[in-house]
Amino acid sequence: MKIQERTGAGAGRSAAPAQPSVGDRLPTPPRERKPALAALAVLLILVGALGATMLVLQVGDRIEVVKVTKEIPAGQAVNDGSVESVLVVDDPEINYIPWTQLSALKKLKAVSTIPANVVAVGDMFGDGAKIPDGKSVVGLSLKEGQYPAGIEGGDIVTAYRVGGAGSSSGGEADEDGGSAAGSSSSVIAEQARVESVPKQRGDSGMVSSANLPVTLVVDSARAAALTQAASNGEVALVLVPGN
Repeated sequence: MKIQERTGAGAGRSAAPAQPSVGDRLPTPPRERKPALAALAVLLILVGALGATMLVLQVGDRIEVVKVTKEIPAGQAVNDGSVESVLVVDDPEINYIPWTQLSALKKLKAVSTIPANVVAVGDMFGDGAKIPDGKSVVGLSLKEGQYPAGIEGGDIVTAYRVGGAGSSSGGEADEDGGSAAGSSSSVIAEQARVESVPKQRGDSGMVSSANLPVTLVVDSARAAALTQAASNGEVALVLVPGN
């Protein structure tokens, strides 16, 4: 009887489920691999590196040159307020003016009017302005009252004959300058461009009694009449608004 009970008890113990030992881990499912995403990441890295390399190469080929920021009339020189430095891609076929040569550039003159916001090239400057066809350069020596205050190179003016109605040159002015006989003031030249004029100073500079030398570019047909009137001190300049 006792033997049977022990046998039954042992059988019950052997039927109990086995417990996992301490330290054993449960199995984990394998991670899903995504080769397409990995390849895309590598491709993006390569593209970024290539772009950075191209940017470095382009920056290395750039040079610092002169850019015109304010219109420069023909015959005028550049100054610190009319130019700035910019970086451009170096091109041996374009005669850029290096920024390091700005001091030498200031000694030259614009051969023609240079508009604002353009990169300067060597062909734009020389020893003096080129006179357009059909134009002549006339020099005047004017007293105060015969020119507007603040006149400067590049201004557009109208030249009038003043105080010469009774002079012997009146008849010639009728033919060459378009003046009417008996008129105390008449137009000699319209749309004349101021080629050059010295800087006007204050009391410590140019005195009021000194004449102001002004060089004008006018139509060749008006040059003779303007020169004759200027020699008699009968020329006054009026600044044309909007120019």
